[in-house]
Amino acid sequence: MEVVASAPGKVLVAGGYLVLERPNAGLVLSTTARFYAIVRPLRDELSHDSWAWAWTDVKVTSPQLSREATYKLSLKNSTLQLTSARESANPFVEQAVQFSVAAAKATITDKEGKDALDKLLLQGLHITILGCNDFYSYRKQIEVRGLPLTPEVLLSLPPFCSITFNSEVANGTKTGEKSKPEVAKTGLGSSAAMTTSVVAALLHYLGAVNLSYLGQSSSDNATGRDLDLLHAIAQSAHCIAQGKIGSGFDVSAAVYGSQRYTRFSPEILSSAQVTGGCCMPDVAEIVTRSWDHEKAKFSLPPLMSLLLGEPGIGGSSTPSMVGSVKQWQKSDPQKSKDIWSKLGMANSVLESQLRNLNKHAEDHWEPYESVLRSCSHLTCSKWTEVATNQHQELIAKSLLAARDAFLEIRLHMREMGIAAGVPIEPESQTQLLDATMNMEGVLLAGVPGAGGFDAVFSVILGEASDAVAKAWSSVGVLPLLVREDPHGVSLEAGDPRTREVSTAVSYIQIN
Repeated sequence: MEVVASAPGKVLVAGGYLVLERPNAGLVLSTTARFYAIVRPLRDELSHDSWAWAWTDVKVTSPQLSREATYKLSLKNSTLQLTSARESANPFVEQAVQFSVAAAKATITDKEGKDALDKLLLQGLHITILGCNDFYSYRKQIEVRGLPLTPEVLLSLPPFCSITFNSEVANGTKTGEKSKPEVAKTGLGSSAAMTTSVVAALLHYLGAVNLSYLGQSSSDNATGRDLDLLHAIAQSAHCIAQGKIGSGFDVSAAVYGSQRYTRFSPEILSSAQVTGGCCMPDVAEIVTRSWDHEKAKFSLPPLMSLLLGEPGIGGSSTPSMVGSVKQWQKSDPQKSKDIWSKLGMANSVLESQLRNLNKHAEDHWEPYESVLRSCSHLTCSKWTEVATNQHQELIAKSLLAARDAFLEIRLHMREMGIAAGVPIEPESQTQLLDATMNMEGVLLAGVPGAGGFDAVFSVILGEASDAVAKAWSSVGVLPLLVREDPHGVSLEAGDPRTREVSTAVSYIQIN
């Protein structure tokens, strides 16, 4: 028996900082970048007296990091004890395992289910974790080899590429060390996606949820309850592992997919347990607790694509930036309240216009398609010229209104950054984003989430993505392969490495 589950990374396109406080909302897109967790039994057989065991074994492998850890899992209280590890252990995986096993015990109440759960646990758990290349930065390796900063070069890397490449030094020679590699990331929420994938795979493997019916309307209610349980466990495990109660939009996107998100009340989790990490909360209580986060379906309208770029200017510390903004809020409450109010209104307008465009696409596809394909070849100053009837005129106006709202969001984010003394949209990014928004077919261009130097994103009409990618490459920005995928957690048919190999073989045979 083997279970493979995946969960996507995210991009917060609007609502940065505001999403930290209820009732402010954030617009978050899930992506094609996914973490995969593979769960299988560690042993095929049980000895006759194995039912009396108090412990079982857990093995966690991360092939990309050449990392392996083995644990003893207490069958009484679901806690892990590390017995050996190559490299350091991963707290996100550890908490995901502990919470998932405890949740399975709390939710499976019938005797047949409990017996099956006990047998699965006593066979031991072997968990393999894989992350798409999109989560990690390969920019330095590309530069060291003198290759161009293009998506084609990224595409040439093998799937689930070894992260040890990041241990190479600047002059292009390998350090030769097999110690913990320096892992540069692209800001897609790797810890949330990884935690969610492990929780999903374990809960399904242990029989606490059934993810087989995802996407099938006949089981929406049952699947919704299972996803809500998965969400509660993944959020709890993630908060404990990171030592703070965050907004949770990254975990929510990993579970449910693209959405408009309003955070849960921090009081739902115990601050003492989260920050101290000394003991697990009562998982049975978490399972039955009513989580008050809000999510509404949201995704980019048709014929729009998400493009992300890695500027390579230098990293930014999100916790440090968030801390500075919170300190500014305390020191200047009136100005901060004014800027947040303006940001909130602009975010609402952006959401409204994007929803209008989705509605236009649903109700009037032909004029919608005509306008977007035409506008993809024009700068925004000419978009209204393509409209030849009322429907097309409304579509063009919605495009421009969404663009104007986003320009206002950028303005107020810059104001907040200056006031708080943090580079939310640094000058170098501003120049790049302005130039991008002036290109043909570009609707939006901004810094995702908390901002800084880590990444930029653009929302592009029609087939204009290639032109934007080439323009970014020419100024030293590496366009990434990741795109929007509105779907959340998924049950996979098998090991993704096997699928990738099969695809590669098929490609070779065809060509």
